[in-house]
Amino acid sequence: MVKVRWAPSPTGNPHIGNASIALYNYVFAKANGGSFVLRIEDTDRTRSTRESEEAIFASLKWLGLQFNEGPDVGGPHGPYRQSERSDIYREHTQHLLDTGNAYRCFCSPEMLKEEREQRQAQGLPLMYSGRCRGLSEGDIEKHIDKGDSFTVRLKVQRDGETRFHDHLRGEVVFKNAVVDDQVLLKSDGFPTYHLANVVDDHLMEITHVLRGEEWISSTPKHILLYQAFGWQPPKFVHMSLLRDSARRKLSKRDGTPTGILQYRDAGYLPETIRNFLALMSFSMSDEREVFSLDEMIDDFSLDRLKTSAPVFDLQKLEWLNGVYIRSLSSDVLIERLREVSPLARQLETTDIETILPLVRERMKTLIDFDPVSRFFFVDELEYDPQSLVPKKCDADTAKQMLEYAIAELKSMPNWVAEDMETWARSLAKEKGWKVGSFFMCLRVAITGSIATPPLLESMQVLGREKCIERLSKALSLVSCSG
Repeated sequence: MVKVRWAPSPTGNPHIGNASIALYNYVFAKANGGSFVLRIEDTDRTRSTRESEEAIFASLKWLGLQFNEGPDVGGPHGPYRQSERSDIYREHTQHLLDTGNAYRCFCSPEMLKEEREQRQAQGLPLMYSGRCRGLSEGDIEKHIDKGDSFTVRLKVQRDGETRFHDHLRGEVVFKNAVVDDQVLLKSDGFPTYHLANVVDDHLMEITHVLRGEEWISSTPKHILLYQAFGWQPPKFVHMSLLRDSARRKLSKRDGTPTGILQYRDAGYLPETIRNFLALMSFSMSDEREVFSLDEMIDDFSLDRLKTSAPVFDLQKLEWLNGVYIRSLSSDVLIERLREVSPLARQLETTDIETILPLVRERMKTLIDFDPVSRFFFVDELEYDPQSLVPKKCDADTAKQMLEYAIAELKSMPNWVAEDMETWARSLAKEKGWKVGSFFMCLRVAITGSIATPPLLESMQVLGREKCIERLSKALSLVSCSG
């Protein structure tokens, strides 16, 4: 049975790039009737926090990626936090020591720093020299008796090659001469990523490792560990990293949000994020761009994953989010709005339902609801008097537009958008005003903005009394400024 894992470190806000790795693991498992494991790799005791772990859980829940085994659901291969598996790692480290595949290293941080500086000056690879590889049992006992701290390193054969097959990249080969005698167990007794990763993947029966391409250079170390333990390694699939517009690894430097929950708080839908991340490295068999998670699962194949560097295009993400917003039923959209919109939480459902047809088309994210809808519900608008005078018009013309509008709208028989449009166009033609200028004057007076939902439909919702009141205030401001 296919079994995959997502193994984030709780050392900060979960990254949107990690979300794509979680998505592909989840989809691959579901497409093959397999299992999806969440493992928390929290062996970095100085940086790991419970808050970051909670953010990982919240991110997966928001994205709708439910795991089968993990810290808060349990499973047959727990614990699922590496900080709770120390005895397991020590036991396996001892096995490697006993079989001669690992050795104790008593080099101090100062000695290692000096060695690195010497190798750098000589133009040599920044690898450990292996000075403790040949320590006798007597030397080791003397160090231990003195209480000297030590790490445990893997004993890598210096000749030959280590190779593995990557599903996307074919055979990958590293010469052992450039593979370091990696630290397996740190001096504090905690494992390094490499040891814990291999031990956990084996004991948790992981069949496929789908992870970012930055781990390719670590894979020979993992292969050597599998060989040292006498275990069969899983199949490897190294995914391309997300890139910014300059094709650099996606980071905060260009202003792009990088935290998964930042996108939730910015009003993006989880359906959008899943769809968008899927498009980064995967294509549906029919090449369509908008598809659900279930549709992706039904059509998923590792063979259609791309190794080209995917560019994280925020404009395309906004477009896609707008598509999803327009596809939601009113009930569902109102529910989603109330999760992020302070205004929506204050309004009655009937009030939101009334304006939703007018504002939905203007929304790229859920938080757009507040700025495009607020003018419907405030008692008074704040105006920039200059914006009340349309371009290529003067204040006298704007006053005339507002005066005629107030007088005629007071007596308009039917307060409906269609009749108001006929009236507005006829009046503009009669007075020699440009229709666009007249509409802009009305728009700013009624809504306080130059970019709004459809004007006449908005006026119909606002009602005659409020529209007249706003037109009158606008007229007083134009009169004063003139």
